[in-house]
Amino acid sequence: MTFIDIHAHVDFYDDKQVKEIVSRCEKAKVIFVNQGSRADKLEKVLKLGEKYPKTAKLALGVYPIDALSLSDKEIDSKIDFIRKNAKKIVAIGEVGLDFHEDKDKSEEEKKKGREKQIKNFKKFIELSKELDKPIIVHSRKAEKETAEILEEMKIKKAIMHCFSGNFKLVQRIIDNKWFLTIPTSVTRSEHFQKVATITPIEQLFCETDTPYLHPDKMQRNNSPDNVIESYKKIAEIKKMNLNDVENKIEESYKNLFVDQI
Repeated sequence: MTFIDIHAHVDFYDDKQVKEIVSRCEKAKVIFVNQGSRADKLEKVLKLGEKYPKTAKLALGVYPIDALSLSDKEIDSKIDFIRKNAKKIVAIGEVGLDFHEDKDKSEEEKKKGREKQIKNFKKFIELSKELDKPIIVHSRKAEKETAEILEEMKIKKAIMHCFSGNFKLVQRIIDNKWFLTIPTSVTRSEHFQKVATITPIEQLFCETDTPYLHPDKMQRNNSPDNVIESYKKIAEIKKMNLNDVENKIEESYKNLFVDQI
């Protein structure tokens, strides 16, 4: 069996911690897709993949809030960097929209920031289509806008990371044949339990969002080897054998990603 953590930030840990995490993943037969979200740390993500090629698969992108601090020229430079390293990655991510921090801003600031986020997001969508790689999408407090943009740009290979929108939007994602992730916090989240219930197994991936969203609310410092908890919960909810859940998700991974396990 191979368990897949489709969304992790293992590069947030130091080298010693990364080594320990990879060792645990190897023992648990877990691979993870590490998201390149920090604009100034993309090279570090590439080095992680070079050091642990069997366990650490890579996605490169810029987190939407981080991207706000970059000029158009700087964003284009990051996109060019990703393009040049396209053979080393399996996806574009983590990218998208995040309107969560707008609450303390003026209406003018909100409008300006959202317009810039949308502009940046569309650039990463174009890159995803150009490279024919899946895009791993962040959509906090901007779920409707995110879905509309993906539809407008006719994206085919989208993975909605920790999607917290309403269930009409969840159904819209399902109808568009995109994927939804089930984080390890599903053990305590009614929302994600319902997402797992209504989404076909063929459109589900599991994630940890390491180092966040630990399955135990009292614990911090999540790790990709905990992704098994998402698999177990899906198996319970859908009344499936754990092996069958693993096989279905692995099949989806192989079909969607250029990289093979």
